[in-house]
Parts: sequence; structure tokens; C-alpha cells
Amino acid sequence: MAARPPSRAARAAAPLMCSLVVGGTSLISGCLTRPIAHQDTRTTGTVVERIPKRVDKIDLLLTIDNSASMKDKQDILALAVPDLVERLVNPRCINPLKPLDSEKATDGGCRSGKEREFAPVTDIHIGIISTSLGDHGAASVCLPEKHFSNNDRGHLIARSDENDSNDEDNNPPTYRNKGFLAWDPEQKLSPAGESILDDGQGSGLVPTLTNMVKGVGDAGCGVESQLESWYRFLVDPAPYEIIEVVGDEAVRKGLDTKLLEQRQAFLRPDSLLAIVMLSDENDCSIREGGTAYRVAQAGRLPRPRKECSEKGPDDPCCKSCSVDRGECPVDETCGVPGGPFEVLSEIEDPTNLRCFDQKRRFGANLLYPIDRYTKALTEPQIPDHEGNLVDNPIFSDLDPSDGNTTIRPPELVFFAGLIGVPWQDIARQNDAGEPDLREGKDKDGNPVGGFKGAEELSAQIAGFSSTWDIILGDPRARRAPADPHMVESPAPREGENPITGTRIAGPDSPDDENLINGHEWNPRPTFGDLQFACVFPLKTSVMNGDCDKSNDKEDRNSPLCVDNPDGTDSNVQVKAKAYPGLRQLELIRDLGEQGIVGSVCPAQLENSGPGDTDFGYRPAIGAIVDRLKTRLGGQCLPRALQPSKAGEVSCVVVEARSVPEGQCSCDGRAARRQVPPEHLGAQRVVLDDPVAEASGWNCVCEVEQLSKPEELAACQNTLPPAPVEVGGEKVHGWCYVDPRLGFGKDEVVAQCPSTERRQIRFTGEGEALDGATQFVICAGDTAKQQ
Repeated sequence: MAARPPSRAARAAAPLMCSLVVGGTSLISGCLTRPIAHQDTRTTGTVVERIPKRVDKIDLLLTIDNSASMKDKQDILALAVPDLVERLVNPRCINPLKPLDSEKATDGGCRSGKEREFAPVTDIHIGIISTSLGDHGAASVCLPEKHFSNNDRGHLIARSDENDSNDEDNNPPTYRNKGFLAWDPEQKLSPAGESILDDGQGSGLVPTLTNMVKGVGDAGCGVESQLESWYRFLVDPAPYEIIEVVGDEAVRKGLDTKLLEQRQAFLRPDSLLAIVMLSDENDCSIREGGTAYRVAQAGRLPRPRKECSEKGPDDPCCKSCSVDRGECPVDETCGVPGGPFEVLSEIEDPTNLRCFDQKRRFGANLLYPIDRYTKALTEPQIPDHEGNLVDNPIFSDLDPSDGNTTIRPPELVFFAGLIGVPWQDIARQNDAGEPDLREGKDKDGNPVGGFKGAEELSAQIAGFSSTWDIILGDPRARRAPADPHMVESPAPREGENPITGTRIAGPDSPDDENLINGHEWNPRPTFGDLQFACVFPLKTSVMNGDCDKSNDKEDRNSPLCVDNPDGTDSNVQVKAKAYPGLRQLELIRDLGEQGIVGSVCPAQLENSGPGDTDFGYRPAIGAIVDRLKTRLGGQCLPRALQPSKAGEVSCVVVEARSVPEGQCSCDGRAARRQVPPEHLGAQRVVLDDPVAEASGWNCVCEVEQLSKPEELAACQNTLPPAPVEVGGEKVHGWCYVDPRLGFGKDEVVAQCPSTERRQIRFTGEGEALDGATQFVICAGDTAKQQ
């Protein structure tokens, strides 16, 4: 059975489950809404949580839209690649007490008085997939014979040019020819991975990855599967080899063994998994199987029943005229009963709008629900294609033969989207209340700039309960975003941005264009297009490009293109665009702290110096690294404990691991002992943890809390990275550090977020053994006070 991290539902229900025996208190659980008093450890109300382990490896998957119009964004991402890699492998040096006082590390270290914001990551897998999954059996668009990249099949791609097939020369070369790069400066992998970042001659991790990003190209399928593409690569339990239409339904055939081999090589069970998506359109992940393939098929789709427009898309009779009407009344707009059903006209059903407003326009939702992707990134089991629950590969050991059996918990899975949303909506604000990517203040009032984190996105703003109300609205209640720029619409929109006060400029008043999306325009009805969420100037203009042309030279007033002297459309494109990325935003919102949002429309592309933190995708890269480093930096605690006067807490730490039969030993090891009888309740809770069976835990020990005053004080006050010693002898065990309560120095927890400046600190051999998982367990507040 696969590892079973707590489900989202289980985590949400945690406050109702705080009556476990002494097994635990979650220092991160919602049960700890107040400090815990120092108490006897005995049967009482408790909760349990894994202690976050310092992450030493990352699996980074870049999901890049390769449809037409994406080349300009890919070029910007290629410029951001060095920033992303550099931030992970060469973390900045910070003043422990003044985190804003930071500088780039030089010569492998930091100047006196500064330290790394987190330990350099020396084991990284980096892979790229595109959003092209073909036409799902429609056999009319996105055909590989037109261009091989119309269907990249969810495979890792490594090409330096969009016209070089990924299956030919494996150029650029990848780790073990598996399609991904492996950063391995310590040469610990077998075979060894890349150890040079950039040799200045075009070789090394950064130049190769930059080349691969540019090689994704923009000749891919225009029916983009932004979410399904990574789902197929990372999660799909049985990815098909081909999909064909048999009769009137798409049928999966075969098993894509090449993809499964790539997944097994790329995805380690104990890594931090980060998915970074780049796309300028809303997700169009078509359901596989049935008749959903018609979304990608030429010709007109069946007309929806009239209830869809008259009563709304949630009416039970809002469905396609092509299906049985059931108990719904006869609908004359569907055609003669018993005869052929009516189809939509070319203007009602332009092919380019097949993924827009489907239930109202077609009577059916033909895309996968967002819940599919939320569960994929949080749940230990997922439904297969037949609806049976099976183990989720993300939370499984895909290669039992390698000896690595530690399973990642959900908190080590992150999803970041660089998508269509105005940067002004998600930027932190300065003292004047203006979006400011350089000096905008975080929730603690620090002028750090950049994009908002999950907590900030959920905070009240501009009279709304959260930024999500502004950029997403409530899709389930069909409530549109408050920012009109984020409303999907083929017709020109009206309104004002709630954050900036920017009014939308109409298509007939381009001279009033704004800095968010220029102005509205008039898409060709028979082609079909949407209004833009945001635009940005191209560094170099292009001919034709995204300029919407018509044979009669009718002026479309596109904000992307300059007009001819006579006022008609020209062929010269001077700006790039993005549409509202609402489905991706819904996923990011649902993921909470594991979701990261960035704008695919950069604030500026002119100034790229070291101090230009608003250049290109730097704000997005900063948001990604700032979120990941909360897991890279160690065991920081969101909730406070209440120590005794001596500095101890009424907690135990239990460590579980898998060892060969007969080789479990606790006694005789420094800082460890057999779990005593009074704490066997804690051991039972640990072995009931969802990951226990998959990890094969058969050895449970208790890690001892330091109690001697001199050892406890040394643990709480010795500055990292120096070893904790007393009288020249190393100290083994753990202690609770919380400077705000007077236990320990600020420098010890300086790398923790400002709201989490406390931690369970392990020292010496108290640190988790290889392959072990540690749990912190504290008594509930019904026990006897000491």
C-alpha cells in the first residue's frame, strides 16, 4: 500500500479529532490554537504531526505552454532560469537579525555576521514538459504529422530547437538519457550528475536548462492541457499509449511505458516536489474518453437546451441537445424529436472558444474538474480511469529496489503558476496603497516587494474579503472576479480595477488605454477570441504575430498592434498578451500554502540590473523560492508551546523507521531509548500514521529531550551552524527554542518566518536518522499542571 499522508478532509477535521491518547500534539495542527502548558504526559486530549525534516533534494518540473503566442514568454522564462537555479544552489547571505540585509554569497560562503538563508541544495532533478497532449482522438487538429510537438504526450522534453524531435539525438544531453537534468555538485549520484553551473563557454546546468526552455517552442497544440499535462506525467496511474475514437467515443489503448520509466527516474519518493507552470491562457484539460474529444474536433458542436440560457447552466435540464432529455420537456430549439439534433452556428461556436463557458454554451462540462488536480497534489489515493481508488504516485515509492523508502508528505508538494493575471492585483503594496514590486510591504510591514504569499492573498483588501475575490471570484457559485480584467468575455467589458482604480478602456477609445491590458478590442466572431487580462510591451516588434486580421481590413482595434495610417489594422505586433488563467488560479487557491501565484505579464523588461527586482519573472521566482525555503530551512513551528520555568516542554519525540528484521535498536544509541510504557500510546498513534505501512516502519524509538540545565541552555543559545557542546563534549538530543518566551537567542531561529520564530531543535545524534520520520508529541491541556 502506498504512503497515506493526511487528506485535506482529515486535516480540515483535525480540530474535531483532538482526543487521541498521549500520542500527540501537532505543533502544526489546527488543534493548537493556544500555547500548551507544561503538563504530565499521560492519557489526555492530543493530536499528532510529523516534524518537518530539512529537505536536501528537489524535483522541479517546469510545465511550459508551447502553443502559438508563447515564444515571447518562454524567452523571459529563459532569462529567469539562472535566478531560480542560483537561489536554490547558492542561497543568499542574510543578517540573522535583519533578514532584509542580504547579499549574494561569494566564494562558497558568507561574510562575517551573515549566514545562508538556507543550506544550498545539492541534489536537484529538473525536467520540462509541454502542454501539448494532442487532440484526444479527434483526429482533426493538433496532429503530430503537422508538427511533432502537437502531441508531446506528457513526456519529458529536451530539445534546443522546436524543430528537433525529442526522440532523435537527445540534444541537449540529459541525465542517463532520461530527459531531465540532475544537479549533483558533490557527485553523489550514480552515475554522477552535473557539477558545473556555468563554465562561461555554453556548458553547465544553467546554459543547458536555458537552451531547453527555449527549445520548447510555440508550434504545439492550441488546445492546451496545462493541468492535465503534469497530471499525466506525475500522477496518471495508467497513461495510455494512444487514444482513438471508436464509434462515437474516445477509447484509451495500451500503456505508455516510456512515460512511466521517465517518471520513475525523475520522481524520488522523499524529495520536495515543485511544479512551475508558464502559460498565457486558461486551462483546457479535456476529459479523456467519451465524447469530450469533440472540443478539439472540426465542425460545429450540438446546440444546448434552451434552459442553459433561460434558467442558467446549473439548471438540471441544461444539457446538450445530443443527449436523452430524460424528464425535461421537449425543446423545439433542439430540432424535431427523434430526428437529428441541431448544431450551433459558426458564430455561436467558433473553434477558438471551445474551452470557454462550456456548460452554458454547450450544455456540458467537457473539461476535467479542478478537484482532480487538487486531490492529485494532496491525497494519497486517487481514482483511476474506472473510478477505483489507487495509490497516488506522488505519495508512493516508485522504485522499491533503490533502498529509499521515505515517502514525502503533502507539505512537500508545491504548485506555482505564472499565468494570466495583472501583476498589479497580486503585488504587495507600499505605504500609499499602490502595487509595488520593489518596496511593497509584506504582512509584517517589511518593504520586501514581490508577490503576495498565500496568507496575504487571503487577507482583506480594497473592501473585499480577499485578493481571491478580486482575481478569481467564486467559480463554484459562478461569481465573477471583481477585477473586470479577469472576467472571461469575447465582448468588451466595463468596470474598474478595485486595487488600482484603473478603468477599462473601450475598443473605440484606445487613446485612453491603461497599463494593465491596454484597452478592449473586437475579436473576429467567426474566429473567436477573448479580452485580455494583461498585456506588456515586446522588446522587439514582430510582423503579423497575434494581430487579428480579417480579409476586409475591418479594424479590430487590438491593443497588441499598431494601426496603419488610415486607422485600419496593421501587421505589426508591439505587445504580448495573456488571458485570465482562472482554472489555474482556482487550483492555487485550493492548495493554500502549497500554491504560489505569479503573473505571466512582467512589470518591466527594460532594466535588468541586480537591483531591478521587478524585472521579468524575478518577482515570481522570488515568490517560489520564498515559499520553498520554509521547507528547506528546518523545523520552524507555527504554534507556540508553553515551557516550564526550566525551559522544558511536556512533549516527547518519537522516531519511526524501517530496518532489517531483528536489527531495531534504541538503547545504547545517543539520545535514544525504547519507548517507555507510559508513552506506548504515542507509539501506537505513530504506527497508525498513514505513511507507516508504505514506509514499512518496524522500529520506533523515543528521542530524548535535554533536561540538564547546562545542556538545555547550550541547545537553546548556541548559534548555528556551530555544534552544540558543553565542556568540549557534544550534546545529543532536542530542545524547544522560543526567544519570545525567553528561551534561546533570536539568531537561532532567525531563518524561520517572522510568525514562526520557534522550533524543536535537534542537536548531535538527536537529528533524524537516515530514512527515519520523527513526530513531536505533547500532552493535551486536560492533564495535570506542573
